[in-house]
Amino acid sequence: MIKNKKYKIGFDIWGLIIFIVIMIPNFIWFAVPAPNDILRGESITKTVDVIASICQVLMVMSLCIFINQERKKISITRFIITTIICCVLYFLCWVFYYVGVTNAIVILGLTIFPCLTFLFFAIDRKNMLAVIPISIFMVCHLIYGMVNYII
Repeated sequence: MIKNKKYKIGFDIWGLIIFIVIMIPNFIWFAVPAPNDILRGESITKTVDVIASICQVLMVMSLCIFINQERKKISITRFIITTIICCVLYFLCWVFYYVGVTNAIVILGLTIFPCLTFLFFAIDRKNMLAVIPISIFMVCHLIYGMVNYII
């Protein structure tokens, strides 16, 4: 049970929307392989991947069900603008990936920008409960990307 009276259990449709939007390129990637598709290789960071998967589920759940009652109605704020910019940069990295660019910058972009999108969204919604799994997911996602594709 949540002891902080600022939060209530509910459903934030915007949390679900941001997750679905970020997942769109992944759905395309599952269906249509990229030309130089290095991301389909076997991961050597299996334990980190399991932790990341657990945190990803917790992240989505917390973005969708924990509602800070002090948050304002969704509007254009500096954090929402930053959320949108990170999302656009993430999509741009997917475009580069699909034209065959698989350098460290693109891999880091595919790794960091979706996490930052979630992080800035959670900060805007004053959902500090979501920041915890997002932060752990981001560290795990970064380790995964660096160890498997950059180092």
